Amino acid sequence: MSIWRHATRGLRGLLRRTAQNQEITDEVRQYFEEATTEWKARGLTEEEARRAARLECGNPVVVAEQMQSYGWENGVRTLLSDLRFAARQLRRNPGFAIVSAITLALGIGASTAIFSAVNPILFKPLPYPQPDRILMIWNTWQGARSEVAFGTYRELQQRSRSFEAMAIFEPWQPALTGGAEPERLDGQSVSADFFHVLGVAPALGRDFRASEEDPNGPNVVILSNRLWQNLFRGDPAILGRQVKLDGDNYTVIGVMPRGFEDVLLPSAELWTPTRYDQRQITRDFNTWEWGSHLRMVGRLRPEVTRAQAISELSKIAHTPWPQFPRPRWVSLEHGLIVDSLQEDIAHTVRPALLAVLGAVILVLLIACVNVVNLLLARSGQRGGEFAVRGALGASRRRMVRQLVTESMLLSLPGGALGIAAALGGVRTIVALSPADLPRLDAIRLDPAAFLFAFATTTIIGLATGVIPSVHISRNDLQTGLRQSSNRVAGTHLWTRRWLVITEVALALVLLVSAGLLLRSMEQLLRVSPGFNSSHLLTMQVVSSGHEFDNLPSAPEAGDRARRRFFEQALDAVRRVPGVQRAAFTSALPLSDDPPVVIHYGAQFEDQDAQGGYDVFRYAVSPGYCQTMNIPLLRGRLLDERDTAGAPQVALISASLARRHFGNRSPLGRRLHVGPRNRPWYTVVGVVGDVKQTSLAIDQEDAVYLSTEQTWFADDTLSFVIRTRGEPAALVPAVVAAIWSVDRNQPIVRIMTMDRMTAVTEAQRRFILILFEAFGIVALMLAAVGLYGVLSGSVAERTREIGIRAALGARRTDILALIVRDGMRLTLFGIAIGLSGAVAAARVIASLLFGTSPFDPLAWAGTTALLMIVAGIACWVPAWRAARVEPSMTLRAE
Repeated sequence: MSIWRHATRGLRGLLRRTAQNQEITDEVRQYFEEATTEWKARGLTEEEARRAARLECGNPVVVAEQMQSYGWENGVRTLLSDLRFAARQLRRNPGFAIVSAITLALGIGASTAIFSAVNPILFKPLPYPQPDRILMIWNTWQGARSEVAFGTYRELQQRSRSFEAMAIFEPWQPALTGGAEPERLDGQSVSADFFHVLGVAPALGRDFRASEEDPNGPNVVILSNRLWQNLFRGDPAILGRQVKLDGDNYTVIGVMPRGFEDVLLPSAELWTPTRYDQRQITRDFNTWEWGSHLRMVGRLRPEVTRAQAISELSKIAHTPWPQFPRPRWVSLEHGLIVDSLQEDIAHTVRPALLAVLGAVILVLLIACVNVVNLLLARSGQRGGEFAVRGALGASRRRMVRQLVTESMLLSLPGGALGIAAALGGVRTIVALSPADLPRLDAIRLDPAAFLFAFATTTIIGLATGVIPSVHISRNDLQTGLRQSSNRVAGTHLWTRRWLVITEVALALVLLVSAGLLLRSMEQLLRVSPGFNSSHLLTMQVVSSGHEFDNLPSAPEAGDRARRRFFEQALDAVRRVPGVQRAAFTSALPLSDDPPVVIHYGAQFEDQDAQGGYDVFRYAVSPGYCQTMNIPLLRGRLLDERDTAGAPQVALISASLARRHFGNRSPLGRRLHVGPRNRPWYTVVGVVGDVKQTSLAIDQEDAVYLSTEQTWFADDTLSFVIRTRGEPAALVPAVVAAIWSVDRNQPIVRIMTMDRMTAVTEAQRRFILILFEAFGIVALMLAAVGLYGVLSGSVAERTREIGIRAALGARRTDILALIVRDGMRLTLFGIAIGLSGAVAAARVIASLLFGTSPFDPLAWAGTTALLMIVAGIACWVPAWRAARVEPSMTLRAE
């Protein structure tokens, strides 16, 4: 029979079963009649002929039934029958079905939501052609990643043969003027091959050209699709249009495709060519071209492997050529760090995400164990039913298939509820995620997440059905006919006890991990940032426009205008009612200020040419330290005396003073900050250390300069305002005061210092919240499992409890008996879970701050919490057991 006829025959059997059965019966009867006729033709009587035909063909009824059982449609029909029976069973036990579905939904929903967050960052390929061929290239500074200089990029670009294209990029935040209010946009300044490296071309217009990187080249810009839609309403005639950015007209030459994702700066909305002068590379090292503030990316040639490219770059780094001179700070003597783009964007969050993934897997396991426990309890109560079915001829395989079908049917609503929970979970994760989490916009329930949920649901359905099925297949079905359901349930009790022990052990692993992270966060928040963040308002002010340009005829006119604007704005802010103190700084502690405006080299007078330190450089107004409450330890602070014409002075941090001078006084010593061709700064004071990038990082070496005495005027400064009342209430008045000086200057990142401190540690707080949530769910599931086992035990031991009560046992004795039983299981689970918790603590050690992985308070506190909750879960069935009436129990027996 052909496949088509086999399929159509089976489909007809499903849709017209009665008619098909009748056809088969008629066919068998006709064949039997024909055989009977043949035997009669041989001379047998009617009765003898029918007997001979029956011996030859078999019983017509049996033959018809055998023929009706052939075909794939019978397997489908049996499955549908099993599903109908399973649905009736679940409908008769709604409480069991609801609890099981909710338990599965918790596990499936949590795991699917976390998978949706982890997948695009760690596993899903980046949205570019052949993304595995895109590599990030870093310089090495003190064993860590360091940005590269333009001179380094040009050397690697000209010497390397492993890459078909290389590009550099850096943040670009131009001010957009001409609207109701000035607006600062997030973008990137990139080299001409940037989009070639990514493998993406503009959907409208063209890419950048190499000639547009020339310092005197035309001002051109490429827009994101989102900015094109929002700012220009998707105008198809956008190409060639002028946009005013930072006071200059930029020509729009392209629009990126819809859905284009710039993983290197997800907030980027526009791109412009870099403008570096190649002639400056060999003329003078004290130029912008040799500042380490650029990131570098390259696309490998098709025939080159990553290992070959790394080997070539290492050789270039360690074999300098005379035609490519290198200053000390970019000597490449420590080599280059090369990573794939995917690994690079995920390297800072990989340990945390893997820890969260492990935690949610534990929650999923606990949910599965809980459902298996429920199914075991229920299958134990159905022992008599399976014994009867076996006695009536049902095979063990048939009954196992029925149980697996029931568990699969039970997992379907759990999976559906889990997907609904995952939708809410993904929204919650996105809302709670730190802003710097890579590929945040890609976190969604995509087809891969739905496939994961489906696969998880299927695996859980099979796994939770197999274990009770194995118990059923091992039982003596004939013995089951002679036992009550309670006795049969007892055969599963030890398995259920071990499952509860497993739940407790897994819950302890999660609780200890959450406890350690909580202790770590407590220690972190106790760290002093070096200033007083209360009642402190911050905002960043950007100066843009041609009035701040340094002209050939007046080289410092723009810097003077910029300094004058910020001084006038500061005076206006200080006059706002409610402002106690106000100042500004080029770098705000615990902010997201880019490294290019923060990190500088510093060299003291007694150091050789190769010596020096990497420091945070702060250009501040007088009164900055007083406004921030940064303590003065020695000497004096910067004040109004430190003008442009006065002697150059500086403050240094206590850590830098200890590092270089030890117990000696640094006052009166001289140092360079930044360019070495500038006058020396004299140290006039030492101030307390301040945390710049994070509370957990001890990079505190800093130098404070007066904005009047810096070698250039910063175009972006952060105002810090200490208020008498609530800082947020003064935002409108402070903004109005600044705009009263010049309304065309954007004001961004308006935030209280307390909020900025919290944002700095958002990633740690995010991980802590997830672990706490998982720990609470695990604790609840373990308590439910323990309660279920003890309730089953009480039901099984009702007769025993009744006899104990009849023989004089007090209620307190019965209470103690059941509670002791439950706590014994809890202690076993804790003992097993401690070893797992030790392994988990070592895994998350990199996420901890100021806390040992074996912190006694965290371990003791979480263990005590688990025992308390377990005790409550034990008390309820124990209280019910203590109320058993012995007379009622014995009469029932």
